[in-house]
Amino acid sequence: MSDRAVLHVKGRVLVGPDDVRDELWVVGGRISYERPAGARDIRTVEGWALPGLVDAHCHVGLDAHGPVPDDVSEKQALTDREAGTLLIRDAGSPSDTRWIDDRADLPKIIRAGRHIARTRRYIRNYAHEIEPDDLVAYVAQEARRGDGWVKLVGDWIDRETGDLSACWPREAVAAAIAEAHRLGARVTAHCFAEDSLRDLVEAGIDCVEHATGLTEETIPLFASRGVAIVPTLVNIATFPQLAAGGETKFPRWSAHMRALHERRYDTVRAAYDAGVPVYVGTDAGGSLAHGLVAGEVAELVTAGIPPVEALSATAWGARRWLGRPGLDEGAPADLVVYEGDPRADVRVLAAPRRVVLNGRVVG
Repeated sequence: MSDRAVLHVKGRVLVGPDDVRDELWVVGGRISYERPAGARDIRTVEGWALPGLVDAHCHVGLDAHGPVPDDVSEKQALTDREAGTLLIRDAGSPSDTRWIDDRADLPKIIRAGRHIARTRRYIRNYAHEIEPDDLVAYVAQEARRGDGWVKLVGDWIDRETGDLSACWPREAVAAAIAEAHRLGARVTAHCFAEDSLRDLVEAGIDCVEHATGLTEETIPLFASRGVAIVPTLVNIATFPQLAAGGETKFPRWSAHMRALHERRYDTVRAAYDAGVPVYVGTDAGGSLAHGLVAGEVAELVTAGIPPVEALSATAWGARRWLGRPGLDEGAPADLVVYEGDPRADVRVLAAPRRVVLNGRVVG
């Protein structure tokens, strides 16, 4: 399409779960619900249109071994784009991916800076590995580097005890979260186990990743404080394999990981039923492939979340949570068009008919 071309999206435009319109127009890369006067160079796309999908836990610029070159980061971002993911909350990366912001053909990224972990308590080459006395300073640094988010590693395996345990003293995380908030950033944390959750929530954390350790004691606390979770169920599916690999050396950890996996769907459904905000994230970019957003939505449905709510967790609700527009008048035209109604069957998300980014058909 030329810069002067007009894109006409017709069929069913899902501005919201119950706000369905017959068409929209894209003029100069932005959405309009009024036909542009005198438009001649018009391309028409038909189907069911959704706002560009959100992957709220994704790592561009990272693989299983650490940072990757820019050409690999580009392939990761393109894979996500082809799956319909047009907005990414990058939940920690050691790579500088700011160059992606200058590419109108790549998804938009909201960065959380680099992971902040306890010394020798996370995956090698991923994080700043520090001790509690330095936590406030590093949180301030990453708050300034990121796009309104900071990522902590809240728990990890403790080799002395042979099991998952909290990484930070309560006083340290409280001071660090307060500093992030002072600088205008929200804080999220990687948490698999149970014992770090109460301290993090009572310290004012905004979100928890994975959250497999939620219990009937901590779920009400999350709900009352409005703390969101991003369950990454496509990643939690790997727990049995991880547990098998560590069985000989860390049997307690292996048993714990299996137990967290076995109750994963019940945990997510209980959190949703209690009113905890739930959003879609895949954890792509570590050991997981990119482009899994449709699979994660399907997993939320399997966990018992109603399909429209699971859809909102990657569309309208997720964009609102991250402060980014959907299919609003004058907003950048980032949308995905499908053959059928994704509210009726979320499996249609796995096969986008067209992907439109910044007003251009890119897939």
